[in-house]
Amino acid sequence: MAGIFKAYDVRGTYPDQIDEEIVRKIGRSFALLLDQQTGTDSRKVVVGHDMRSHSAPLCEALLDGLHTSGIDTLEIGLTTTPMNYFAVGKLQAAGGIQVTASHNPARYNGLKFSLHEARPVSGDDGIPLMEQAATSGDLPTSDRRGTSEKVDLFEDYGQHVLGHLLEGRRLKVAVDAANGMGTIYKPLLERAGIDLIPLYFELDGNFPNHEANPLKLENLEDLSALVRSEQADLGVCFDGDADRAAFVDETGAPIGSDLVTALIGGEIVAENPGKAVVYDVRSSRAVAEYLTEKGGDPRKERVGHSFIKATMRKLGGVFGGELAGHYYFRENFYADCSLLAVVEVINLLRKKNQTMSEIVAPLARYATSPEINFEVEDKQGMMAQLGERYSDGEISHLDGISVDFPDWWFNVRPSNTEPLLRLVLEANTPELLAEKQTELTEMLGTPI
Repeated sequence: MAGIFKAYDVRGTYPDQIDEEIVRKIGRSFALLLDQQTGTDSRKVVVGHDMRSHSAPLCEALLDGLHTSGIDTLEIGLTTTPMNYFAVGKLQAAGGIQVTASHNPARYNGLKFSLHEARPVSGDDGIPLMEQAATSGDLPTSDRRGTSEKVDLFEDYGQHVLGHLLEGRRLKVAVDAANGMGTIYKPLLERAGIDLIPLYFELDGNFPNHEANPLKLENLEDLSALVRSEQADLGVCFDGDADRAAFVDETGAPIGSDLVTALIGGEIVAENPGKAVVYDVRSSRAVAEYLTEKGGDPRKERVGHSFIKATMRKLGGVFGGELAGHYYFRENFYADCSLLAVVEVINLLRKKNQTMSEIVAPLARYATSPEINFEVEDKQGMMAQLGERYSDGEISHLDGISVDFPDWWFNVRPSNTEPLLRLVLEANTPELLAEKQTELTEMLGTPI
């Protein structure tokens, strides 16, 4: 089982790293988290799975493990990860488990976990406990075998999301489901009052057209071409389990997810003045500036859904977003909801008599790099060197190391699972960005 227990989930290649027996043990170990949980007496757990060929058999093994530990299950079947979170909140369940490997290639599979009120389970809170139990074999059992109930919440979910939709001009929207779980959103998108132009809306866990990872710009090329050829107003691309969404404007140009966070957050805080919007350390300075201009309280946080959600709950924040394309809503149990993000962007276009590129333009204030990876064995040592080299800047260790100067900034943070450092930087001009990127690359090594 070495290596499959990650910072936010369980993930590995099937069947050599993760198989039915391992998943059965993890299902049994989940009872340990429920035993520690306060705030609910429920022992019911929502279980769903994605479209990969091995997801259904893994799900059966998971159910057996849960039932062996006396846990009752609410089975929602073939579904998206956001729908799993919604079901946990809506049904007031003790927790939820989704069988999915998100955007990873076909040979991968895994498990995503949540607790009561869709609260995340992470490497700091829960996953090590399950790993220890599953590895040692010291697993809980019960004299009473858990029961199973099948639940269909698709219509409830649709009403929840579409209940936020504003009426307005009819838009042409191209949507790339990447052969992933976003495919099942088609009837809901068709009810959004748009002319839907679907792309790769056939469920196929082999991902025959492109990797289901919209963070990589090459995976948006087909969508961008479709937007241009169909003269669409907007393009959307979901990842494999549909908990993330990326957007392109009417010219096919990708829109940074940090800027989408600012735009959606700006609309929400306009109706909730002074409320917090949480964003991650990789985001443009324009995000905090724009949210402040809109009357919000921008709060920077570490990368990762468990950190963003916890800070939102602590502050009573109304919205949060990450550069990776996760969007979190207070009105959605503080959980990710890519489809609700799509609805909010449609609302934005309907409210303004502008194109998407015109709406984004005021936020394009700086020159920004993508996230760049470097293979570095001594990650802590390199970050210490960066701190010494740039000691004249304003340094933060919220997540890795961030250094701010008046006209540029950078963040370098370590991967949780690989010998990698990840760099993002931003500057007032493209020329300064190029200069500083070269300077940092000389220290960090060759990008991979």
